[in-house]
Amino acid sequence: MRTVIINTGTEILLGDVLNTHLAFIAREILPFGLRVEQQRTVPDGAAIREALTESFASADIIFVTGGLGPTTDDLTRELTADLLGLELRNDPDVIAAIKERFARRGYKWTSRIARQADVPVGAEVFPNESGTAPGLYLRPNLNPQVRSPHLFLLPGPPRELRPMFMDFVVPLLRRIAPSQSAVEFRTYRSAGMGESLVEEAIGEKILEIPGIELGYCARPGEVDLRLIGPSAEVERAETMVRSALGDAIFSSRGEEMEEVLIKRLLERKETLALAESCTGGLLAHRLTNVPGASGVFLAGYVTYANETKTNTLGLDDALIEREGAVSESVARAMAEGARERAKSTHALATTGIAGPDGGTAEKPVGTVYVALASTGKATQVKRFDFASDRETFKQLTAQAAFNLLRLRLL
Repeated sequence: MRTVIINTGTEILLGDVLNTHLAFIAREILPFGLRVEQQRTVPDGAAIREALTESFASADIIFVTGGLGPTTDDLTRELTADLLGLELRNDPDVIAAIKERFARRGYKWTSRIARQADVPVGAEVFPNESGTAPGLYLRPNLNPQVRSPHLFLLPGPPRELRPMFMDFVVPLLRRIAPSQSAVEFRTYRSAGMGESLVEEAIGEKILEIPGIELGYCARPGEVDLRLIGPSAEVERAETMVRSALGDAIFSSRGEEMEEVLIKRLLERKETLALAESCTGGLLAHRLTNVPGASGVFLAGYVTYANETKTNTLGLDDALIEREGAVSESVARAMAEGARERAKSTHALATTGIAGPDGGTAEKPVGTVYVALASTGKATQVKRFDFASDRETFKQLTAQAAFNLLRLRLL
């Protein structure tokens, strides 16, 4: 079945908002044998009608995101109803749900709010538990005089779209596409190996398996390997992937490295502290984005200045003067100082030269030391060269630090 996604919103085309809907929807429909054949992003307004008209001719399923809110530029609902020749009627259940939400949160009611309850006659309404604008499903040829595909109108904010998709769209897809050839989609996230090394280790072997589609996605400090194909062939390929990549794989469930660490530390009933210099709190930020982090993360010290390394972590001024702030000795002392002060099981430390200035022949821009101190184990320090822009440097360093801890926890 030919599947099309139409993302609406001038803010997307201006770059003000990152469009994450394609990745989410494409991933969720794959188990039904559905692949996105076309994706279009259009501004608010008449362009939505044009995109729908052009897609009606060839698509079997269309997902439209955005444009269902109360403001004057939210026109998806009205343009779709007009194109299909369907009357809009105010749904009393939807208006009651919106009023209840506004009363509970103390929001002020305006006259335009009610238009979110306008529903094309014959459409199925998806309640919005995370917002006000409901989603809509319009079955094919709802108006017999207008040829139309399966049409899903979904809200723009991801926090509203995603739960609605899982609760209401997925059950409908089970009925719409039951005869499609089911395929498996698995992703193996690895760290500590570059994309070329991953491909060298496994690429040719996997491609010898009939029906397997292999892909890679490199991010700072990690490589995702993607397998798509029939279940039996994917199972065969997975055995080869795990044998070749081994402990480099940190997740096959889509988790971020920090999620894996929090889960592992909780299982082991162990704790973590951080001493960050060049990463400026990024490690702490990533950890505290994970539910359950409070059960393992005790303290984070952002000791950017040398004086703070001395005052907060107890480093010797003479050590910094002799070895330099970016050194194996200082990284070691930072990790050990953080663990001692926080009374944690483990402590990670980062110190490096993000650039663009400050490098030397011995320690060029991009030099970074990552240290891991753990109860009852020798402190481990590793040096890396992450010459890049400052933001990428920080991401690479954070990933290297987390991976150091992950490998110790294996």
